[in-house]
Amino acid sequence: MKIKTTLLATAVLLFSLTTGLFMNTTYACTGIRLIAKDGSVVYGRTMEWGAFNLHTRIAVFPRGYAFSGLTPDGLNGKKWKAKYGIVGMDMIGQDYIAEGMNEAGLAVGLFYHNGFARYPAYSKKEADISLSAKDVVAYILGNFATIAEVKKGMSQVKVVPVVEKIIGIPVYAHWMVTSPSGKSIVIEFTDGKMKIYDDPLGVITNGPAFSWHMTNLRNYIKLSALPNQDKVMGGIKFAPIGAGSGMIGLPGDFTPPSRFIRAVMWTQTARPTPTSTETVYEVFRILDNFNVPLGQAEGSGISYPKGMRSSTEWTTAWDLSKRVLYYHTMNNRRVRALDLKKIDFSKIGKEIVHLPLDKTPNEDIEYLKL
Repeated sequence: MKIKTTLLATAVLLFSLTTGLFMNTTYACTGIRLIAKDGSVVYGRTMEWGAFNLHTRIAVFPRGYAFSGLTPDGLNGKKWKAKYGIVGMDMIGQDYIAEGMNEAGLAVGLFYHNGFARYPAYSKKEADISLSAKDVVAYILGNFATIAEVKKGMSQVKVVPVVEKIIGIPVYAHWMVTSPSGKSIVIEFTDGKMKIYDDPLGVITNGPAFSWHMTNLRNYIKLSALPNQDKVMGGIKFAPIGAGSGMIGLPGDFTPPSRFIRAVMWTQTARPTPTSTETVYEVFRILDNFNVPLGQAEGSGISYPKGMRSSTEWTTAWDLSKRVLYYHTMNNRRVRALDLKKIDFSKIGKEIVHLPLDKTPNEDIEYLKL
């Protein structure tokens, strides 16, 4: 994969070196999956980063695009040509993608896992099967259409630590993969070994390990969408003060463990939706619960960078059944869409096509007239 150094990337590097913001930073992202009554599937996520604008673009990769995996020695890693066309979300002007979907309807999201991910050591002898964390989304989306293929394919490569110059450390990550069948998995690296977990609840946040989050759910099994019942004590009848009493005890902070619990509860109690189109509405409604203000996301400290309106820079909903990307941003809450079925991935050329998320960084406001 070609990595382009831009003026933006240089500025970001200088910013990080002078402020030290990247010593202990992670993305505070939340990913969910919902399945409609007709079996169609929608995957969605928030992208949080509060230190600076990621300037994400939509990146369209043609079928047959030639990728080269990145290693500590450079672009001498695993090489492949995309079997499937890809639509993804890039960051900071580089041609790697944080998440995306291919024309087969497979979706992958990268979620930061700093402090917990540990990749196997790099060996020059294994350079031809090595990838960086930044390559994983494109590797999966370019080659595979099913979860079974992903598991087999990931067992044939090594994800190795490669220092990202902009942040001064490797991109420590784990990944959620979802197929149009509704099955999801989480891929993690612990103590130099890859682990793949089934994700039947269709939820992911950040650290600790996915298995820890699943165990932690046992502390919240009494949470319910049903309100508490009236109770008589000392001859006095006590009733819930208001609606929502079944969710008393639901953690409300922005830490990954708390967001994981909330994501499970909101997805497990989501309203039944008949089709993927209606499910997109529900995904956006749920993810609205995870918008993070400036000053609260990891990486932001107490700063309020110029031009930033939120630590949640963008939110996506990927209709895996109809192959449509929906999204809105911190600048414009209007939902926009890109239909992969209308893209001829064999005729868009040999290079990546980039589209801005926002034509202008302003809210799309409709003024009503009497």
